[in-house]
Amino acid sequence: MILWGSLLLAFTGMAQENPVKWSCSVNYLDGDQAELVMKAEVGGGYHLYSQFMDAGGPMPTMFNYPQSADFKLKGKTVESPKPIEEIDETFGTKVSFFAKNAEFRQKITIQSEKDFKIAATVDYQVCNDETCIPFSDIDLNFSVKGVKKAVAETAAAEVETPAEASETVQEEIVAVVAEVVEAAEEPASEKESLWGFFILAILAGLAAVFTPCVFPMIPMTVSFFMDTDEGTSHKAGIIKGAIFTLSITLIYTLIGGIVALTKSADFANVLSTHWIPNLIFFLLFVTFAFSFFGLFEITLPTGLSNKMDAKADKGGYISAFFMAAVLSIVSFSCTGPFVATLLVEAAMGTSMLKPLLGMFFFGLAMGLPFFILSLFPSLLAKMPKSGGWLNSVKVVFAFILLAFGMKFLLNIDQVYELGIFTREVFISIWMVIFLLMGLYLLGKIKFAHDSDVPHVGVFRLILVIISFTFVLYLLPGLFGAPLKMISPLLPPTTTQQFDLSQGVAASPATGETYAVSDQELCFTPRHADRLHLPFQLKGYFDYEEGLACAKEQQKPVFIDFKGHACANCKKMENEVWSDPRVQALLKKYVIVAMYCDDKGELPENEWVTSVIDGKVKKTLGKKNSDFQVTRFKTNTLPYYHLLGTDGTPLVEKGYGYDGNVEAFIAYLQSGLDAFNK
Repeated sequence: MILWGSLLLAFTGMAQENPVKWSCSVNYLDGDQAELVMKAEVGGGYHLYSQFMDAGGPMPTMFNYPQSADFKLKGKTVESPKPIEEIDETFGTKVSFFAKNAEFRQKITIQSEKDFKIAATVDYQVCNDETCIPFSDIDLNFSVKGVKKAVAETAAAEVETPAEASETVQEEIVAVVAEVVEAAEEPASEKESLWGFFILAILAGLAAVFTPCVFPMIPMTVSFFMDTDEGTSHKAGIIKGAIFTLSITLIYTLIGGIVALTKSADFANVLSTHWIPNLIFFLLFVTFAFSFFGLFEITLPTGLSNKMDAKADKGGYISAFFMAAVLSIVSFSCTGPFVATLLVEAAMGTSMLKPLLGMFFFGLAMGLPFFILSLFPSLLAKMPKSGGWLNSVKVVFAFILLAFGMKFLLNIDQVYELGIFTREVFISIWMVIFLLMGLYLLGKIKFAHDSDVPHVGVFRLILVIISFTFVLYLLPGLFGAPLKMISPLLPPTTTQQFDLSQGVAASPATGETYAVSDQELCFTPRHADRLHLPFQLKGYFDYEEGLACAKEQQKPVFIDFKGHACANCKKMENEVWSDPRVQALLKKYVIVAMYCDDKGELPENEWVTSVIDGKVKKTLGKKNSDFQVTRFKTNTLPYYHLLGTDGTPLVEKGYGYDGNVEAFIAYLQSGLDAFNK
């Protein structure tokens, strides 16, 4: 679920109201066979996890049945409806959950002649878009009839009138339909995260229409719609336009469907962190950019284009489909970057709907102008003619592709800690790219296929203003400004080599000044040669070391679970930690930053065996992640907790990503108040 990285999971103990209402019943089958039926009604926007998930993920639902001579378990507990399956970026594994309600059935063989009771329990974890809560030893009580009574009840149930049988069938059909609908539903937070992506897909589809490969084909394509017998031309043209638009939508949706079906459990994690896919995407973006600059032309095999073109020339409604296929093929060199960007974004997410519906909206938006022109062909005469402006659009796209292609190189640099792209270097590259784009729009730079720019139009001037304004916005970033709007796209502030933001700073809220002074550490922290805190804050990267220093200095502990590639961690630091008031409060704690995706190997004497999955954790990241899940029952990043010198929590709840500076200040102050009592 695309919002897992920003969830706040807090372990709230027995005081937390249980959002799951359990109901238990017994369903008697043939002879001495019966089913224990456990229905979970999940409220409050939470979802419940399946019994069957990969190791290392959230807590699965687990049923515990007592041993008794009265009955015998038969097989495993089955669950319905089919749970929603998604890749969880935080856990790095596939998770299965029920969006609303769930039903579990356990078959038993009744061995007692007398009536008896079964006192079972269930352990599980529920989550919504703000919190995750584990529950254990929740009672499930069943009253079961002895063998003779069970057989008698089964026999009575078999005597059913036709009307009753019909009602039963209808109920079963309704139940099946309800299960299908429920399984297809997404959590509210997932729906919200998908909408932004769908809007991006629509805008990309509309932008693709104005590329040099697509725009010149509009008159020819619309003329094809109108090329029918007199008297039926308008109606037939509308039908052809509709078929054409639906065909384009179908073609791109099929591409998205292929991506959706081929996503594996670790697909998103590999795609975002491994150097091979990131290098491939970088080279892909650079290749398209150089093609748009005019260095060479990307074309598909002419045989494929010619075959499709021949099909389109045959006429009839079916030819509209082949016309759409021709457009999709010949426009590949222009639409390829849009499609690649959307598919990369979709594959990095956790929802199966992303690539499927993303390509659907892209194709629909791209084909919709053609359909509108088939409805109102007179609009064709009012459209601007193709010309040099189309090549200008192509070159502007090239600059943007170069800028965003750099993000894939940055992923490699961050995850493998190569140290090539400091924050200044990356920002400088972007400043040069967008400065050149502005100069190009002013006509100061020309490429081989460009026309002369005798004057600057209003729209071109607006783009120039946007480009130069963005360059000026980036400029303070060279000297340590957080650049909050784009911070997730940039290297972390810890890579900043020249930072003027340190020293005495003023609070943006009150104007009050806070001295940003050095912190005193008890000893040199381990891993400090490669791990750092932002804003020149000092701390430890090992829990035991931080706790030892806290005891020595009699200061509370601020524990920070974070990751190298965690976008929300960078956003939190740039949006919230950049406030001098926050930094002043953090320096009253011993900070312990625990990187949960660090690949640094640990010596064998520091390996730990997880009590959760039984695996040996050999890297610093895996050890920290296991500690977070074991100790705090969460693995969301970022995640903060305030501890005393003995490691006990000073406040009940932890704290996750939240851009509200005042709320974070209040949280830090609450820990200090509790420590000083």
